[in-house]
Amino acid sequence: MQTLVSPSQSNRVQALPASLRILALGDSLVYGFGDPVGGGWVERLRRQWMTPGGANHALYNLGVRGDGVRQVSHRLEDEFKSRGELRNRVPDLIILSVGVNDSSRLGRPDGKNYTEFDQFGAEMTDLLDRARRLCPVLFVGMIPVNEEQMPFLDCLYYNHADQYRYKEATRSACDDRRIPYLDLFDLWMARGSEWCKAQFTEDGLHPNVSGYQTLLQDVLNWQAFQQWIGEGDKV
Repeated sequence: MQTLVSPSQSNRVQALPASLRILALGDSLVYGFGDPVGGGWVERLRRQWMTPGGANHALYNLGVRGDGVRQVSHRLEDEFKSRGELRNRVPDLIILSVGVNDSSRLGRPDGKNYTEFDQFGAEMTDLLDRARRLCPVLFVGMIPVNEEQMPFLDCLYYNHADQYRYKEATRSACDDRRIPYLDLFDLWMARGSEWCKAQFTEDGLHPNVSGYQTLLQDVLNWQAFQQWIGEGDKV
């Protein structure tokens, strides 16, 4: 467990404790909706660290379905202040994953975005700056939805063009702050549209069991993540 760090230290791995206290904070991609078998990529990862004698990292899943950047920002500090192992301390690492809900269009395919683009950029930079003042940060980007299954809940229209704009704004903000960003959107798109469609539930927005299994492996293969957990902790 670490104490408060300065921004210049916030993404440098130094003298890591044997047991990390990690928060995964974000939307339904963190929460794991759509994976009744493993509970999503965060839960699957948490279970890998529960074997006696193995890595004893504590991973808290703080995903909330439907959250956008503003909602995540509002609960950033309050989420860990009262948690036993983190009370009156800061985490060793925060993993953020949010933005896809902000990119959706309301009511019709050409409706206004749930969060206006410039507003999203301002709120994202504020979230990153505040999180980075607490502890080191990693950012897991959004995955490309199945556009053919839209609208979601008969009112929210997600599309790749908007997703790309919002993820690029996030990636750029992370780059400016030297926060490692996992570009799952480009990674998944490169695997082909038919492959992508097969990774989703029927709603076209949430990954299925296979999708979350793949997502976890993408995170585990991410060099920035490996530097935190150590090569020996990979599965």
